[in-house]
Amino acid sequence: MGFTSRYKFKVVLPLLFAGLFIFGSLTTSSIAAEGRVGFVNIQQAVSTTKEWKSSFSKFKLEFTKEKNKIKIREKKITKMLKDLNKQGFVLDPELKRKKEEQVRKAKVDFERYVQDQNAEFGKREKEMTQKILIKMMAVIKKIGKEKKYTMILEQKVVLYHDKGNDLTKAATRAYDRANK
Repeated sequence: MGFTSRYKFKVVLPLLFAGLFIFGSLTTSSIAAEGRVGFVNIQQAVSTTKEWKSSFSKFKLEFTKEKNKIKIREKKITKMLKDLNKQGFVLDPELKRKKEEQVRKAKVDFERYVQDQNAEFGKREKEMTQKILIKMMAVIKKIGKEKKYTMILEQKVVLYHDKGNDLTKAATRAYDRANK
């Protein structure tokens, strides 16, 4: 390296670092000055809407009715099993085998029915939640634009935030107003 190239290196490098530092400071301070970050507990926002409460109330009523039907079927199978155990000693072996098969089949059918109902109710709850969640996301975006937030984050993924930036209740109120 010659004298001129060393000189350029010694002068240009510090100027480059100074420029990056100033640019970095301006960028960071402008984001800090202009950026607004809000937080939403999306699960709480959705589950406290009037639509969710109404839908969930109906869902819960149907679930309770189905649970009662299941209990009745379970009692019938339990009674069949008790009757078989009582009569088992005096029944003809062929008749006993047929009754055991009936009980086994009823039990298998019952277990399948319960699994199917659980899957069906799980699916319905998911669909109900998804429908409201999609509308809630639109409401949150609208709040973000209207109040000039740089971003709105899910509260559960943030370790700390100022409670003043929590938009959960505002999102629920805005949702309820928009979906009367």
